[in-house]
Amino acid sequence: MSMKESNLDEILKRGVENIFPNKEMAQKILQHKKQKFYLGIDPTGPSLHLGHAINLRKLAELQKLGHKIILVVGDFTAMIGDPTGKDIIRKPLSAKEITENAKNYQNQAAVFLNFEGENPAEIRYNSDWLSKMSMIQLLDLAAHMTVEQMLKRDMFEERMKNERPIFIHEFLYPLLQGYDSVALEVDGELGGNDQTFNMLVGRQLLKQIKNQEKIVIAMKLLVDSTGKKMGKSEGNMVRLDDGPNEMFGKVMSWTDEMIVVGFELCTDFSEADVEKIKNMLKEGTNPRDLKEKLAMEIVKIYHGEEAAEKAVLAFSAAFQKGEIPDHIEAFKIKKGANLGEILLEQKIIKSKTEFTRLINEGAISVVGGAKITDRNFQIEEPLSLKIGKKRFIKLEI
Repeated sequence: MSMKESNLDEILKRGVENIFPNKEMAQKILQHKKQKFYLGIDPTGPSLHLGHAINLRKLAELQKLGHKIILVVGDFTAMIGDPTGKDIIRKPLSAKEITENAKNYQNQAAVFLNFEGENPAEIRYNSDWLSKMSMIQLLDLAAHMTVEQMLKRDMFEERMKNERPIFIHEFLYPLLQGYDSVALEVDGELGGNDQTFNMLVGRQLLKQIKNQEKIVIAMKLLVDSTGKKMGKSEGNMVRLDDGPNEMFGKVMSWTDEMIVVGFELCTDFSEADVEKIKNMLKEGTNPRDLKEKLAMEIVKIYHGEEAAEKAVLAFSAAFQKGEIPDHIEAFKIKKGANLGEILLEQKIIKSKTEFTRLINEGAISVVGGAKITDRNFQIEEPLSLKIGKKRFIKLEI
């Protein structure tokens, strides 16, 4: 295997969950002249996060090979909202919210992608083509997919099984996102594994409309020990604009099971070094020490080595002062349990009134993460929480 083939093999292996139609076609396409790859991001939040960074890292590798990289901001598709299995319907965003959310995306993506030089990455907005689509064009696009195909999407299957509604506009989302591939005439698309269905719709549309092949690289997701994706609502999402101390603390709140995948997906550690981390855990190395190393590496990428070292010291000082105990009382709970009811049941609080007061005062937060502001907050994954000034608990599913 040549050096180039070896490099391609590593690129198509590390952090990659699936390749469609297959790895062999991907290697063939990547070995040819400059190919066009894109990543689509709907501006549903004001900052990119570590989940986005996983994909941006892989795009950066492709850019270094000389391929053309396009970052598509889904300002039009965000107004529909990608259907989710979590809620019955995702609330559409206004044009103003979308514009505000997307304004810092290019600067944050520039940590990995080069937007200048001989082969600059390009940023595009899908409203440029989708907002100009006529009704007849939309109907023609819809004729390329069947209802049966749409219902194979896992979240729609889940809705059907639970007798929850599926709205017509939610069927349009995969079609419109898929049309991005047609509009840009790309050779490949990269995204999180949870976007596989949408990316394959784009592959089908490009083949049918332009008679052009497209490879799809579905990346692994940054998930907790239950397999749940790190997200905004759980307070465990590490935003790329988080300060060094906040970023460090959030990573330290991750479960031990996330250490290896964190090194694989979120750092520059080599495959051999990640394997060493895995062996160290098996051999009994304290997970907290490795998690601290992981947190430092992640902070270093976004804030520099000096800021990372200061974050380590700040976090260690918090432990020494007793602000964060080394051993936290743990409770086993059922997934989806209501936080207020758990705290009452475990006699951590005395009444619902006290719980409401704590929520209103911002006195309940994920350790190293966000404050919990929802009185109906449900526990969907293991969490470490700070209650008031001194009480810490760990909730395990």
